[in-house]
Amino acid sequence: MSTIFLDRDGVINENRADYVKSWQEFRFLDGSREAIAKLTQAGHRIIVCTNQAAVARGYVSVETVEEIHRRMLAGIAELGGSIEKIYYCPHAKDENCLCRKPRPGLLLRARDELGIDLSDAVFIGDSMTDVRAGLAAGVHSILVLTGLGVEQFRDHHHEAEGPFRITLNLRHATEIILQGLHLYTGPQTALERACYSILDISRHLDVLATTRVLEHVALPSNDLAPTRGATTF
Repeated sequence: MSTIFLDRDGVINENRADYVKSWQEFRFLDGSREAIAKLTQAGHRIIVCTNQAAVARGYVSVETVEEIHRRMLAGIAELGGSIEKIYYCPHAKDENCLCRKPRPGLLLRARDELGIDLSDAVFIGDSMTDVRAGLAAGVHSILVLTGLGVEQFRDHHHEAEGPFRITLNLRHATEIILQGLHLYTGPQTALERACYSILDISRHLDVLATTRVLEHVALPSNDLAPTRGATTF
């Protein structure tokens, strides 16, 4: 069976604006453990690839990140799920490393170390950096709308250099994978059509709003005519 790459925050657990800095701040998203268990039981290999810039910023230590991961794996195993390995990038964005997504370094490292065939692999994430990393590695990509997914799609969907699927959450992504519907072939799903329709509506509203502002601030035509007796240049 194929390999499933998962992002962590916003896919498996709740995303936090101030980072997950301890196990006490870690919260599994509803249905995420069950989804991982289903993928495990179907024979898929599951790998986590996650950016953890909180390490570089001094908010959390490597030891704490690894403790969180040990406890996360134990919680997933309780429901029958198994994650083969967790790869994480501890670097800040300005360090220009090769492992921080959207670069595909973590996926390529997993390929080399674990002997993974990327041709039928899938990457599920809540950020367009996940989608871009997956596409750069030649992996089918799925954007979930949990975590940062909605705003990432709205603001950065155009950055993807290839097609990708959209699902509500990890549980939904799991269902389409198990049904063999995760490949981007054929027409868009109803959810995908709705997402792109909302983008079109949003752009239309932005144009209308801009037009109204311009109409409000525009001077009447007679105000543009020179005052009688005034010097014109």
